[in-house]
Amino acid sequence: MKRLPLFLLAVLLLSVQASAQTSAVSGIVVDKSTQEPLPSATVQILGTSLGASSNEEGKFTINGVPFGTYQVRASIVGYEPEILSDVVVASGRKSELRFELHESAIGLEGVEVRANYFQRSPDAPVSVQNLTYEEIRRSPGGFEDVIRAISVLPGVAQVQSGRNDLVVRGGAPSENLFTVDNIEIPNINHFGTQGSSGGPLSFINLDFVRETSFSTGGFGVRYGDRLSSVLTITLRDGRSDRLGGKATVAATQFGLNLEGPVGSSGTFLFSARRSYLDFIFKAAGFSFVPEYWDFLGRANFTLDPHNELTVLAVGAIDDVSWFDRNADDRFKNSRVLGTAQRQYASGFSWRNLFSHGFASLTLSRSYVSYNGTQRDSLLNPIFMNRSNEGETGLRADVVYKVSPAVELAAGASVKSIRFTTNLALPGYVSTFGDTLDIRVNDYASRGTKAASYVQASGHPFDRLTLTLGGRFDYFDLIDHKATFAPRGSLGYEITPLTSASVSIGRYYQSPSYVWLVSNPANRQLKPISVNQYILGVEHLVQADLKVRVEGFLKQYDEYPASVDRPYLVLANTGGGFEGSDDNFASFGLDRLVSGGKGRSFGVEFLVQKKLSDSPVYGLASVTLARSRFTALDGVERPGTFEQDVIINLSGGYMFDEHWSGSMKFRFATGRPYTPFTAQGTQNSAEYNSRNVDPIHGLDVRVERRWNFTDWNLIAYIDIQNIYNYKNTGSVRWNAREQKVEINNSSIGILPSIGVSAEF
Repeated sequence: MKRLPLFLLAVLLLSVQASAQTSAVSGIVVDKSTQEPLPSATVQILGTSLGASSNEEGKFTINGVPFGTYQVRASIVGYEPEILSDVVVASGRKSELRFELHESAIGLEGVEVRANYFQRSPDAPVSVQNLTYEEIRRSPGGFEDVIRAISVLPGVAQVQSGRNDLVVRGGAPSENLFTVDNIEIPNINHFGTQGSSGGPLSFINLDFVRETSFSTGGFGVRYGDRLSSVLTITLRDGRSDRLGGKATVAATQFGLNLEGPVGSSGTFLFSARRSYLDFIFKAAGFSFVPEYWDFLGRANFTLDPHNELTVLAVGAIDDVSWFDRNADDRFKNSRVLGTAQRQYASGFSWRNLFSHGFASLTLSRSYVSYNGTQRDSLLNPIFMNRSNEGETGLRADVVYKVSPAVELAAGASVKSIRFTTNLALPGYVSTFGDTLDIRVNDYASRGTKAASYVQASGHPFDRLTLTLGGRFDYFDLIDHKATFAPRGSLGYEITPLTSASVSIGRYYQSPSYVWLVSNPANRQLKPISVNQYILGVEHLVQADLKVRVEGFLKQYDEYPASVDRPYLVLANTGGGFEGSDDNFASFGLDRLVSGGKGRSFGVEFLVQKKLSDSPVYGLASVTLARSRFTALDGVERPGTFEQDVIINLSGGYMFDEHWSGSMKFRFATGRPYTPFTAQGTQNSAEYNSRNVDPIHGLDVRVERRWNFTDWNLIAYIDIQNIYNYKNTGSVRWNAREQKVEINNSSIGILPSIGVSAEF
């Protein structure tokens, strides 16, 4: 904080800059379904007289655009116009856009279809939200993190502030799927939870993200082996004119990006980032410190007008350093499960455009190495885990447009799995009095996962959109190997501005690999299943403002439940930092059977305003929901991650082309917990019978941009939890002081400063 005046002085000095200059906006216009280029499309920068038409390859360039933030519109006869907001024109690089237009259900000459700012997916008319790079980047308290940004969407709960464990419509954090450029990544977070999908911070560099699409339910049969949500991240191509890059010092890390052309037909992206939490934690006197690196490399090659090849590699290195300087440090560290991890995902994707459709083929490889240890205050090991999970996959997808009203999609995939582990939890007595004595030595297993799907979507009538599909999944490491999941959705346009939609589907997810190792009987587990029912209504108040209401019901069956702990169903695990605080429940080290059941239901409200000619943007969401799960004892209890009421308010104001400000407020009722007795034990009869206090917080961000001759600079001040409210994260027992203690999930007010120079 002492350096803050110096930073503000530097900001004032930088305010003296060159006179206004211009740059270019370029891009491509394609058919959403077939990915074929659309020539002769009109592209306009709204609020100006600037524009251009796309050429035979669908490409366009608009020169002489003054620096600033714009909305750009693309239109062509027979297609629904689309507006992209948050198009930043700055020095140092030209803005490159990609318009994917939907063919109109009624493609009549001379009929003007009203454009809006909200993208839609015809095969998923419910529960989908798209966010652009700029919307994510300027989110307060988000650390420019994709996961933090989507946590404000309806139906999404957070296990703890400061972590990316997403709970979507009552589902466990393990029920979320992540894909990056068509490559599935088991977990995109640093210090990830094994068998789940959370962690403190994402390792996907936001600077290279073109857009994201997040589905909180009702997603089509293209995606499987997950029950609750799908986050698809689409990366952009590197710049094609010259070598450029970006240097960043942010709240938790510093990094360097490079991008540029490769020969005459390719581009590349590369980034390397390192945390500097070790410097902060050491200075603050912490007993341990997390340290990480992450890397991303991507190359894209246009082989000819019909063929394209993309190569992608992302990786993360996570370590924890311990400072056992005295008895206090050793006691603090004894309550932490520290995990060093090495993980990467890589792949080759080839796409071929043909008449009325396209095909893609993706070869991928993902790998995660876990090295976790928890020790007591005498440094004796309580728990040790050395696990490796590797998947090598091949995936093929085809989309064919039978007619302007009918689209067919089909695909198949196969994965070769390699899993090894050494686990030790000898003679552990949980706070419930259960004894776990687990010793797994040199466990190794190979397996196969396979899937196929087919889906048809179209407009049987002018105002009606119908999607029907089925998905087959196979996993040979469990006795119940095969499943079939039918899904369907229906959308109806009540008026040109109001639509209703309904989705019904069955979803399956295989047990996590680590759940299969502690007992041979766990191979008898069945895939977890859930039936989803969603009904929604959406109204477009104006082109940049929409209102949506959705109700949902999820019915879970065949959830793994513990025989040794009959109150425990694994739907209540997978969040947080694991370890003794949750009695190592998330690892599934018990004898398990597919006897758990559950249900989650609720209603969500969303109001969203996009940045347009009005400089105000924002999103407000309210979720009212309940989740209930039943383990082998037959007692229905609240889900561990249940938050009955969640309210999110976020938004901002663009003062001019230089200054902007934004805020985010979140309120949620407290999660359930199990109380402790005076002896530090817990009673299963009171499992999840009480709730912690509600959590809330306000984050604010102020940002300034400078444009110079060949580069631009962005500086921001981001203050999390500005009114310094101490949110309750969990309730746990302090064995040293023999009392219950409240573990705060936030560390109070947290100001941070970030500076990025793009060249």
